[in-house]
Amino acid sequence: MKRTGMELLSLLFLLGVGIHWLNGQGQRQRTALLAEQLRPYQIEKHMAQLTEAYMRALAEPEAARQQQILQLQELAEQQLAEEFKALATAFGRLAAPVTRGFKIALPFIDQLSPKATFDMRRLLVVHAQGIERAMAHTPTPSKERAFRIMAEMFLMQHSCHWFCKSKTIASARMIKQHQTRYEQALEAVSPETREAYLAVVQG
Repeated sequence: MKRTGMELLSLLFLLGVGIHWLNGQGQRQRTALLAEQLRPYQIEKHMAQLTEAYMRALAEPEAARQQQILQLQELAEQQLAEEFKALATAFGRLAAPVTRGFKIALPFIDQLSPKATFDMRRLLVVHAQGIERAMAHTPTPSKERAFRIMAEMFLMQHSCHWFCKSKTIASARMIKQHQTRYEQALEAVSPETREAYLAVVQG
């Protein structure tokens, strides 16, 4: 009986190691794929610039100075919207299964149950439309507009991390990088983005 228990523990340990290794392989492949697709663009640079500028503007006590900082971001906003739209289009040309992210971090779950995955091609389109909509919603720069655009960017970044790793890791990174919880970002995006996003990740 004791020997059987030890053998079972050993088997479970080896199974765990195997699952971890296979997950790591899949994560590296998805990370490499997304990195390759992102390479022609400066999306991360634009996001970093906009986030820093928005945070600086929101902390500015003088309304005139706040407005000035926000107005200076027009070019970066336009470039981000255009480049992310181009990324979504390019990624949309790829074929499954490499474009599927895992809702549950288990190897081969996509073969066992397609419903346990989400299509990153559709999700990038949702984010591209959400970012474009947030920037066009209010022509005049404002605090509310900046909040909405940041939420759209943070949720989009969360989706990229989720695709590459897992939802848990993506949520932890959002808190570490932006002091924002996943639920907060989801609540702060536009209703249209939220509805379309949930249709993809929950469908």
